[in-house]
Amino acid sequence: MSRINELNKERYDTPKEKVALDVKNLKNFRYDMDHCIKCKGGYWVDHTYSPGMKFTTRCPSGVWNDFEAYNCAGKMRIGIALDEGQLPWSDKLLEVLYACTLCGACDVGCKRNLDLEIGLTLEAMRVKAVKDGAGPMPAHKKIAQNIEKSHNQFGSPHGNRGKWLTKDIKVAEKADVLYFAGCSASYTNPEIGQATAKILNASGTPFSLLQDEWCCGNTLYSVGMIDEATAIARRNVEAVKAADAKTLLTSCAECYRMWKVDYPKMLGISTDDLGFKVAHLLEFADEAFAGGSLKPAKSVNLNLTYHDACGVSRLCDPWTPWSGERGWMGCIEPRLHRRRGTSGLYAQPRNILKAIPGLNLIEMPRLRENAFCCGAGRGTKEAFPDLAGSSARERLDEVREVGAEALVAACPFCKNNFSQAAKANGEKLQVLDISEVILASL
Repeated sequence: MSRINELNKERYDTPKEKVALDVKNLKNFRYDMDHCIKCKGGYWVDHTYSPGMKFTTRCPSGVWNDFEAYNCAGKMRIGIALDEGQLPWSDKLLEVLYACTLCGACDVGCKRNLDLEIGLTLEAMRVKAVKDGAGPMPAHKKIAQNIEKSHNQFGSPHGNRGKWLTKDIKVAEKADVLYFAGCSASYTNPEIGQATAKILNASGTPFSLLQDEWCCGNTLYSVGMIDEATAIARRNVEAVKAADAKTLLTSCAECYRMWKVDYPKMLGISTDDLGFKVAHLLEFADEAFAGGSLKPAKSVNLNLTYHDACGVSRLCDPWTPWSGERGWMGCIEPRLHRRRGTSGLYAQPRNILKAIPGLNLIEMPRLRENAFCCGAGRGTKEAFPDLAGSSARERLDEVREVGAEALVAACPFCKNNFSQAAKANGEKLQVLDISEVILASL
């Protein structure tokens, strides 16, 4: 028998395995864990994207602790042992598993080479930890208690959720655009909610608010509490549909990713099937500047750099559910369109900043899908403040390198973590949310 015939026989004799992109079952990602070749593509930025020897890493947890278990290659080996029941849960294992920002940098790095689902595998490992009764971390359980009791992750009184509104902000009872402020803009960062609302007012865009807004459940999903997160997803989606809104607008990167990607993922639908559009302020403001409904009237004289928050960059490709079969040589049927981080909101913030008079945008070496995570999101800062601080300092080194006097992001988690790290280091760096910059120009 010729070699070609042997290969054809092997192809057709190989049994096919049912698989799905479903994080509720770690076995769906056994192939991905088995075929990680420890190439370090999840740790290093590809050399073709690196301008020099500095700032070449992409993995916050790997930089924080360079033991192999803390980067994606080590975690894939750990996942295999967990799937086979060979590794018992322990405090150290939980630390390794949760000391990770789930920023997606390793996932987009891998998808330039092997197309393995590293990000979904990491999420599935946390779901297994919770279902086995081992996870999440104590700090995460406290957040879960806060959300259950007060419908926000901080445990603040639910009745104070709308106190960020000021008298000069006009809110419609019903509108096509519904602004989802989120926990941060409602409680810890009211300046972001106020700036966003005033930008909407300035553009002449009527917007409404949910009469009873709850947390989006970002942290619950991120730490593996998928049942609790799914219940919130169903409740929130139905609330938006009841409001008859056509667009759900948010100014928080974590909320944006949650509504656009993780809600559909949990509900078994595609992003397009939500029944409304999910948009970030970045998208709205970019279109408003281009269309003329927003016109910058003031110069904002700053040399600034922009940080690509994970939730509005490599993590926000639209979600489409997939299930099928894997057979010979790992081939899958039907074909799968991989989420490689290419649909991130990369052009929009840069368009906005370049349209504002006086601003000088200076790019950092690591940008777009290669940006280094701030370190604060997805439950990391609460459970591992040292890791969050390490990531912020790594990024601030990059800000100093390019000589920027201000750092701008589109996420309250990024703003707060960078601000705290800069203050602790005695720096005078301005850290701003892009909503504040836009409002300052109007």
